[in-house]
Amino acid sequence: MSVEFVTCDLSDEHSDNLQIVEPIFKDFGQRRVFSGEIVTVKCFEDNSVVKHQLQKEDGKGKVLVVDGGGSLRHALMGDMIAEGAVKNGWEGVIIFGAIRDVDEIAVLDLGVKACGCIPIKSVRKDRGDLNIDVRFGGATFTPGHFIYADNNGVIVSEKPLL
Repeated sequence: MSVEFVTCDLSDEHSDNLQIVEPIFKDFGQRRVFSGEIVTVKCFEDNSVVKHQLQKEDGKGKVLVVDGGGSLRHALMGDMIAEGAVKNGWEGVIIFGAIRDVDEIAVLDLGVKACGCIPIKSVRKDRGDLNIDVRFGGATFTPGHFIYADNNGVIVSEKPLL
C-alpha cells in the first residue's frame, strides 16, 4: 500500500471509525509513511516469531505489529531481520518494545516505529503468538484490520481507508 496519505486527514474524515494510538513511538525506518493489513505477534524479549514472519513470509501490503510488552531490555528487531522484511515486501513494522542497529535500519525502505533502541539482542526460545488480538497504546490491533502510520501518528481501522 505505497499510497501517500496524512493520518490527520484520515482522522478528520473517518473519526467515528478509527482508533488513535497514543504517541509512544519513535521513527527508525527510511519510509515515514506506511500502511497495510495488520499481522500481529505477541512476544516478550524473544523475537523468534518476529524473525520468522519478516524473513520467511510475504509481507506485500502488510504491517507487522509486535506486542513486546513494552520491554526495552532486549531488541526485537535488528538490521538482518529488517533487511529480510524489505526483501519480502513488508510495508512496515511497529514494535511495542525496542530495536537495534538503528543506523542500518534508517536507510532501509521500510517503515519502522518502536518505543526505543538498545544494543542487546533478543533471546531465542521459539516463544510467541502469531495473529492474535494485541492491545497497547490505547488501541487494539486485530489481524486483518488496517493500520496507517506517518510522522503525525498511528491510526487503526477495521476496513481499508484508501
